[in-house]
Amino acid sequence: MANNYDVYTSPLVERNASPEMSRLFGANTKFSTWRKLWLQLAKAEKKLGLDITDVQIEQMSRHLEDIDYKKAADYEKKFRHDVMAHVHTFGDAAPKAAPIIHLGATSCYVGDNADLVIMKNAMELLAPKIASVIDLLAKFAKKYRTMPTLGFTHFQPAQLTTVGKRATLWCYDFTIDLQQLERMIEDLPFRGVKGTTGTQASFLELFSGNHVKVKKLDKAVAAAFGFKKICPVTGQTYTRKFDILVVNALVSFAQSAHKMCNDLRLLANLKEIEEPFAKNQIGSSAMAYKRNPMKAERVTALSRFVMSLASSPIMTASEQWFERTLDDSANRRIVIPEAFLAADGIAEILINVLDGLVVYPKVITSRIEAELPFMATENILMAAVKAGGDRQKLHEKIRIHSQAAAEQVKKFGKPNDLLERLGKDEAFAKVNFNLVLNPKSYIGRSPQQVDEFITDVVKPIQRRYGRKIKHKAELNV
Repeated sequence: MANNYDVYTSPLVERNASPEMSRLFGANTKFSTWRKLWLQLAKAEKKLGLDITDVQIEQMSRHLEDIDYKKAADYEKKFRHDVMAHVHTFGDAAPKAAPIIHLGATSCYVGDNADLVIMKNAMELLAPKIASVIDLLAKFAKKYRTMPTLGFTHFQPAQLTTVGKRATLWCYDFTIDLQQLERMIEDLPFRGVKGTTGTQASFLELFSGNHVKVKKLDKAVAAAFGFKKICPVTGQTYTRKFDILVVNALVSFAQSAHKMCNDLRLLANLKEIEEPFAKNQIGSSAMAYKRNPMKAERVTALSRFVMSLASSPIMTASEQWFERTLDDSANRRIVIPEAFLAADGIAEILINVLDGLVVYPKVITSRIEAELPFMATENILMAAVKAGGDRQKLHEKIRIHSQAAAEQVKKFGKPNDLLERLGKDEAFAKVNFNLVLNPKSYIGRSPQQVDEFITDVVKPIQRRYGRKIKHKAELNV
């Protein structure tokens, strides 16, 4: 039999996703959930009056986890039907219950409902991790709330902001993602007990035309799995629009992560901020001096993959003819687990990175000093006018000196000497350049915006998640 070194295995499991998320999408979780669904169906049917015995229920209860995968594989090879293979495997383990396992149900009773249970659990696992990313970014923003840094528009020098204020831009995106994920956790419905084409005809037959009991059966099974909502109508499957909504929540999170990590990669190039770098980490096999932003790069790679998955659920939902077609199955088996595994890996890496971001204040200051003279010209102009100068004449002088200084920088690679030029010009002799060129005079309300954002947006999230917030994540590689 092939081992893990002979066949392809998923890098999402081996290198990125947490063990908890990997287990959620493993065979044991899936098929034990199927058995729990059959058990809860039988319990509800018994309570509502069907001829199901305590012995049958007890026998099913004792065999929820001990799945004989070899036997299930043999049955599937014989029947070419995975659900019936597991019905027979469960029946062999609980022989007294075999006649009533899957009573009245269709394959999508276990398939779809199990998918919904697992997706909900996966979102509940991911949400605290996104809250952890928000918490770490908020702490970083607070620490650097007043540190001026050069802002960029079009990746060209723009007005100053602060290191902390920039972090709130990343953080705000993640709060939107968390809100969207929380809404999906709350709104995701159970498919319920709907029968072959969603009409509940088989259950109506079992209960001798008693509509009330059929409705109670639907609600009882949903409640057993913690769902507050049930699809009011279905075909054979729940509407695949819910796959779109769930995956889109993960796509939104991936987009935010991609954007932030692209910024971190650019900042690493500027030598202003770097991701944590391990003591023995090698940045390049050839260039020993390099400190590549490999974690941020991995996030952008995984995020690109998640974002690429957005189209599959849309196309799958579009292709469901009438009450259902089976072209959804093979696609969903790949897209939904891998979207969650990749998103979980992204969250783990982000927590690891944000726990140890390195800031280089002197580099940030030097870049400000190189650009601030140009940005400060309006304030210098105003100060000179207040000292008695002619605004139009002063403006022309600044224009001429600025172009000359820019030429020194661009053509000859020399430092920006605009301040020196203005300082030697008698027209600006009364200007206090130290006062005018204080970077903190150019950051506006950045510190106050950081404080207000943390108070109004982040603190409710911190309170809501409390001890579920984690500040460390050990990566596999």
